[in-house]
Amino acid sequence: MGRIAIAARGGRLCALEFGRVRLSRTLARRFAGAPIRRAVNPFGLSAKIRAYLNGALAAVDSIPVDTGGTEFQRSVWRALRRIPAGRTMTYGELARALGRAAASRAVGAANGQNPISIVVPCHRLVGGDASLTGYGGGLWRKAWLLRHEGAPPRGKSARRAGGRRTGTPRSSRATRAARRSSSPR
Repeated sequence: MGRIAIAARGGRLCALEFGRVRLSRTLARRFAGAPIRRAVNPFGLSAKIRAYLNGALAAVDSIPVDTGGTEFQRSVWRALRRIPAGRTMTYGELARALGRAAASRAVGAANGQNPISIVVPCHRLVGGDASLTGYGGGLWRKAWLLRHEGAPPRGKSARRAGGRRTGTPRSSRATRAARRSSSPR
């Protein structure tokens, strides 16, 4: 999976990104000027993410989040959290579930702005033909996450993405990645 960096405040996860550079950008947009303090396991969140990466898929389900965003974005992100591990949904299906059948592109845009990967599982949305479509962390990570959860991706893009970095990360790698965290005050 590579390096995972998180940010939390007040016991809530505010961001989960693949790498510190992406995290820094996310925090600058949302918390400009807020002091940042490094922490090993803020509010116990890193341990829950590590448990998820080591196979306890439900470990992230109860993590409290602070996503920010518009009301529509928050509604999309709440709906994503209701998709169980091991399942996928298309952008159109999620739009219909929200009562906005014509809003599949808006759902896709909100999905792409999700600041909390994995915990708000944007990787569980797939194209209308069940193929893998954009993922900020890279399609190879999306394919890995779906396989990790027991939902093998289908379609041409899944086969292409599935060819790279598909092995299960060693627990020491997952542990190091989850330790890399920041907490805006």
